[in-house]
Amino acid sequence: MFKTKITPLALVIASLSAPASADLIISEYIEGSSNNKAIELYNNSSSPLTLDQYSLSLYVNGKTTIQSTLDLSGTLAANSTFVVVNSSSNDALKEKADLEHGVANFNGDDALVLMQGSTVVDSFGQRGVDPGSFWSEGAVQTQNKTLRRKDSITAGRTTPDAEFNPSEEWVQFDQDDFDGLGSHAGNGGTTPEPIPEPEPLEPLEPLVCGAEKVLINAIQGDSSASPLVDTLVEFEGIVTADFQDDDQLKGFFVSSLAADIDANPLTSEGVFVYFADIDVNVGDHVRVQGTVEEYFDATQIGSVSQVAICGTGLAAAATKITLPLADTTDLEAFEGMLVTLEQPLVVTNNFGLGRYGEVELATERLYQGTQVALPGDAANAVETENLLKKILLDDGSTVQNLDPTAYPTPGLSAENTLRTGDTVNTVTGALAYSFSLYRIHPTVAPSFIATNARENAPELNAEADLRVASFNVLNYFNGDGQGGGFPTARGADSEAEFTRQEAKIVSAISAIQADVVGLMEIENDGFGEFSAIASLVDALNDADSANNYAFVDFNVDQIGTDAITTALIYRANKVEEVGTAAITTEAPFDFSNRAPIAQSFKSLETDEVFTVAVSHLKSKSCGSASGNNADSGDGQGCWNEIRTEGANAFANWLDSKPTGVDDEDTILVGDMNAYAMEDPIRAFADKGYKNVVAEIDGDTLGYSYSFSGRAGSLDHAVATQSLLSKIVAATDWHINADEPISLDYNVEFKSEGQQSSLYSESAYRASDHDPVIIDIKSEITLTPEEQTPVIKADQVFAVDENSAIGTIIGTLDFSDPNADESPVVKFITSDNDSVSINNQGQLIVAGEIDYEFENRITLTVQAQDSVGNLSNVEKVAVKVNNLRSDDDNDAGSLLWLSLLLAPLSIVRRFKKK
Repeated sequence: MFKTKITPLALVIASLSAPASADLIISEYIEGSSNNKAIELYNNSSSPLTLDQYSLSLYVNGKTTIQSTLDLSGTLAANSTFVVVNSSSNDALKEKADLEHGVANFNGDDALVLMQGSTVVDSFGQRGVDPGSFWSEGAVQTQNKTLRRKDSITAGRTTPDAEFNPSEEWVQFDQDDFDGLGSHAGNGGTTPEPIPEPEPLEPLEPLVCGAEKVLINAIQGDSSASPLVDTLVEFEGIVTADFQDDDQLKGFFVSSLAADIDANPLTSEGVFVYFADIDVNVGDHVRVQGTVEEYFDATQIGSVSQVAICGTGLAAAATKITLPLADTTDLEAFEGMLVTLEQPLVVTNNFGLGRYGEVELATERLYQGTQVALPGDAANAVETENLLKKILLDDGSTVQNLDPTAYPTPGLSAENTLRTGDTVNTVTGALAYSFSLYRIHPTVAPSFIATNARENAPELNAEADLRVASFNVLNYFNGDGQGGGFPTARGADSEAEFTRQEAKIVSAISAIQADVVGLMEIENDGFGEFSAIASLVDALNDADSANNYAFVDFNVDQIGTDAITTALIYRANKVEEVGTAAITTEAPFDFSNRAPIAQSFKSLETDEVFTVAVSHLKSKSCGSASGNNADSGDGQGCWNEIRTEGANAFANWLDSKPTGVDDEDTILVGDMNAYAMEDPIRAFADKGYKNVVAEIDGDTLGYSYSFSGRAGSLDHAVATQSLLSKIVAATDWHINADEPISLDYNVEFKSEGQQSSLYSESAYRASDHDPVIIDIKSEITLTPEEQTPVIKADQVFAVDENSAIGTIIGTLDFSDPNADESPVVKFITSDNDSVSINNQGQLIVAGEIDYEFENRITLTVQAQDSVGNLSNVEKVAVKVNNLRSDDDNDAGSLLWLSLLLAPLSIVRRFKKK
């Protein structure tokens, strides 16, 4: 049994926290069918309002650059509205318009910011964040709905970059409901009722430590929400985590006293107290009086009226938890408690590190379902398992863009990075729940290990002589090409940002040392002197004097109609263009899928001819996707049908030899916006264009991109079988996908110091996609002369006379330029039978060798390879060494002389008689 007390203090707190009134606010938002879009502005004051200093700006697709701005003018009467509609909306909506303007050309995932001069006075959505198709919370969503501001909201939302929950301040109505447009708070609006003066406060009864109390496990209950919501309670416990500072959570975590812990495994023994007026410390025994709240589904104590410190120096042991979970709801039983994970965990998501101080950890690197499994049940099962393996590491703060960041110690910088794939062995902290995720706010600084350290560009494979690569240049727009023209439709907002962007891209591409590079997301402004492609090639040549970069000129003002395009650059000192550079804008490349490009090249070293094409298929963002292109829930996202059509059509186009070069060696690189097991990649394979990295690796665990903490390959190289047989190495160079986005060239959401400390001209985070690098071994075609064996002329050997048959005399000096394909198989000899030559070229004694009979043996020799090629005929001499002594030679001479002189002696004898 427990008691509850309601004190006047709660009323005072409510009155003091009531929002102040603002003069001009956004009061209605219409995101209807087709182009039915409208914004209603409301003068919340009791006096006419001059609008000359006000402007309304639109930010689309998560960008931080303005898409469209409406500069307001004139005077708006007190408690009156001003309605802006899309010029393509229907007549019923236009009838309610005060103005038609492009600022009303928004979708459910776009943000709006109302400014007075340089001051934000109101906002809708979250600038710089693309939520997918819409923001949604509490049954209120920003797509295909009419939203009206709650009458109680009289002050604007002045934090456009903060998390956006539409249910906090907006009421949802049906799509194309225009009935309330033009009248806010009823018939043109009413002035808010004045806040009554608070009643005099009654003195609070001091808290008594050890008195009757509510247990923390009773506050938490055994389900997702507390059974005591909106109840004033008093409870006691030990402070386990202190985050009371203004740049922290402005509160502290309390765990149950040992004697108060119950036996129910489903009830948590910890709770967060949102209170910072009285300083507490870890280890304090506290008694707290406050109201139980469910703040965005997290149980906490708010409207705190009193905190008493009953003791100090106590300790509460952290409760050990482990991943993976059995169920995603398992952590509810530990909400608010001090917990510890004592197991190796892998960084799987660092996207929010710089801005929010958040890092996602998991038991292993997590993959997109369709990267490793077929779309449908198999892929969805992978994602179901992913959800059990992860948890968010937070930084104990709600402040954005902290400098320095919490991780890694002593703070994120261009040189001190925290990459996905890095690890941590222990995490200890308070377990909280917010923004639909369980998260740990550490009480002990985690020690990260650079398990996935940065690597330099891969060296050219020892067998290779050609390299082809892909590179997404992340909206490389060069203004007017002469230092001005910023901001552009995409990319850098200023020349200074562009300089930073270009330096990183040039560092990366020049390090790759590819002979041909396929580019994606470069400005589609032709091939003139000041074009983006010309600017990039000039920068590469300035940075890499050892090479001569050039671009393929397709001789058009634009390739297709999109703001971005694909392109081809190459090293003119390594390869040359052959054939005719080709593009096509035929369906399905007249809409969504960007126009294909292709060109053939020839190696200056080996004369190898090959064709390189570049693709950029339709993205997964849903937008206006419908029918078979809508998200079917199989893991492939929206626009899968049109991407698959694009893959089939691209393969057919390449098979037609569009460059006019009749050669089977073709490789297609690019951003396919499809993971390795999705329909478009399998369609390419069915057409004979195999996924090169997967073929080389033997699996689909390679990745070039990270989205929502899931790794996968959107960027691919697919090749014909003839070229695939010549590829000796293939890899993704992980310079981008693993790196925090805060290390890119942008200066938004960074302090002045961070604009320097988080940036370097290095290749790391030059883009958001990793380059794919392919090494090729040319197939060298030899002329008949180059294939023929060659015997060195005028070779002389020596052998002792009377050497035994089988004695090896020596080995011929010969060369075989095509030994791998057609080795020498025999040597043809003539003119002498006493010496033979085997198929290794060894001269071997084959008969009697006598110096007196023959002191020099001469052979006629010819080499023959396995396909019948014959070398030139060469003469080979073998000197016979005389092994007899000089005495033996003298004795022999006397014998012969005696025999010759014998007749003369007989004659003399006959004469004497």
